Amino acid sequence: MGTISLTELGSKLAGLMFIWGTIQQFFPYTLRKRIKSFWQKFENYFYPYVQITIDEFTNGKSNDIYTQVHSYLGTKSINKDAKYLKAEKSKNSKSFAVSLDEGEEIIDQFLGAKLSWRFYKETFNENSSGRNNSRPIEKKSYTITFNQRYKEMVIGKYLKHVMEEGKVIEFNNRKQKIYTNNCSEDWYWYDKGMWRDINFEHPATFDTLAMDPKKKEEIVIDLVAFSKGKDYYSKVGKAWKRGYLLYGPPGTGKSTMIAAIANFLNYDIYDLELTSVKDNSGLKKLLMETTSKSIIVIEDIDCSIDLTGKRKKKKKKNEETVNEDQEDDSDLSKEKASENKETGKLTLSGLLNFIDGIWSACGQERIIIFTTNHKDKLDPALIRRGRMDMHIEMSYCKYEAFKVLAKNYLDIETHPLFQQIQSLFEEVNISPCDVAENLMLKNASGGPEICLNNLIQALEKAKEKANKDKEDKEKTSLNSKNIKKFSTKLVGRLKKLLK
Repeated sequence: MGTISLTELGSKLAGLMFIWGTIQQFFPYTLRKRIKSFWQKFENYFYPYVQITIDEFTNGKSNDIYTQVHSYLGTKSINKDAKYLKAEKSKNSKSFAVSLDEGEEIIDQFLGAKLSWRFYKETFNENSSGRNNSRPIEKKSYTITFNQRYKEMVIGKYLKHVMEEGKVIEFNNRKQKIYTNNCSEDWYWYDKGMWRDINFEHPATFDTLAMDPKKKEEIVIDLVAFSKGKDYYSKVGKAWKRGYLLYGPPGTGKSTMIAAIANFLNYDIYDLELTSVKDNSGLKKLLMETTSKSIIVIEDIDCSIDLTGKRKKKKKKNEETVNEDQEDDSDLSKEKASENKETGKLTLSGLLNFIDGIWSACGQERIIIFTTNHKDKLDPALIRRGRMDMHIEMSYCKYEAFKVLAKNYLDIETHPLFQQIQSLFEEVNISPCDVAENLMLKNASGGPEICLNNLIQALEKAKEKANKDKEDKEKTSLNSKNIKKFSTKLVGRLKKLLK
């Protein structure tokens, strides 16, 4: 039997199609419709698959779906049997990413469906410019092939799942940033926007944070609940944000706590310097340029700018005429009228609106953190629940926190000197910063015992100073009592003489 060439086969198929088209003209419309329906069923039986193409660019713009599919398949390709892969790394990524090479196939499964992914790349020259040395253009795309009975599920659920997973992978692989607002007169400093940024590479974690373990666990549980609370916040009708007030003496780890929270949630940090903000309008513009999944920090808020002086004066004046019980915290409703008359100035009401007003809902999944050494100096309206939802006291170092520092700096969990140190911690107030300085190895020959002895000496000096201060205070108090007693007797004698 002779072989048939592709040319002859194509010619015969074309002839059959022509004859079939001619014959159809003599069939009634209803019969043609039934034949067409039967043919489609026959075709679907032998090739019951649907293919969806996802291009890198659509209408000249970047296709977000392509980027998320690229990230999603990168993790899948490591766990599957794909053999031809590519490794890529961008400057904004923590590590390299693996992706499919051209023509490689990977099989994914979802809700019982089997789905085939392939990557395609087409390279061609653009001759519209008329230059021979024009750079070649690459057209990249992914195709997904699946049985048509899963079409509704793939479009309705699977692609959504791929996009969400891709977003998470992109977010976790990006480099964290720390931003600061521009101090320039011109907000858009050299066209770089209102924020400048650098990579955030602080190593602090909750494991290395010197803090009471129970309090630490409480904070971690709260952060986890917040990060997973999208549906809950939507249900109760609140913006997806949370406020934390960190307060306590200097050196107790407030800034380290912020770094630990950022690393735990993988959020960016916006360090807001209020003294550089001109007015309420400028504050709103800064807020609009922050991203979701971020932490907005105002450190030492009691020192940043005087926002409470006018309120305190009004409160004192009102107390002369109005009962104190009748005064409530109504977000400065009495002060707003006078503050609105002032232009070109940052006001307390502007800051409150920034925290939990309408403008605070312009982004999602954000944490606002205030730090202060003097909680009592802050206006109650600024730190009430709902604005600063969780008040976290960063206290002096105690024995449990010391053990964390000993593990961090000396890599030890127990030592014979720990018992003496524990008894001293019960009598002395010392900051974690001072404890860490004494535990730090100053030279190669130093060992854990030398550092622990240094800490004991520091604790004993602090104890002596605390005892001396206590004695001086008692003497001062005793002298004051004696002077008062003597004055009382003297007044009594003078009264008798005058009689």
